[in-house]
Amino acid sequence: MSEKRIKNTMVRLVKGDVTAREVDAFVFYARPDLQLGSGHGTAIAVRGGAAVKKELDKIGGAKTGQAVVTGAGQMKAKYIIHAVGPRFQEPDQEQKLRQTMRSCLRQAEETNIAKLAFPAMGSGFYGVALPLCVKVMLEEIKKHLEGATGLEEVEIVVGDSRETAPFEEAIKKL
Repeated sequence: MSEKRIKNTMVRLVKGDVTAREVDAFVFYARPDLQLGSGHGTAIAVRGGAAVKKELDKIGGAKTGQAVVTGAGQMKAKYIIHAVGPRFQEPDQEQKLRQTMRSCLRQAEETNIAKLAFPAMGSGFYGVALPLCVKVMLEEIKKHLEGATGLEEVEIVVGDSRETAPFEEAIKKL
């Protein structure tokens, strides 16, 4: 898979399950009510244990473009960044996805994360077009890493071959 160094940070494309990565934190594309639904939400609920849900219940919810941090319970990661991004063809998807990415990266810095993993943000169930997802994610990651950062590694974790080629091509062009 592809990788590219931006200043002092390695950006790497990997295939797998973002919730199973050995990182300081991974991003979960969350619902506004912060309830753990299907897919990665089920993995977090099962592998993370009750502690994650308890923290989310205390937070209550988040607006589109916001990200909140919880512990990761019994998972390999220490933290989960729950990001509420655009959904289902809503207007201003690009601007909202950019804000969501910035919120995730800001939360990572504030939590002193060195190794962070992102899924393909919103490109599955939530209907964000894959080309838009790839473009916004990599532009925002690059812009962030060109400034002052404590991030040493950023992984983009793809779940299937449909996501692999567009991310590989875009990472080569960073």
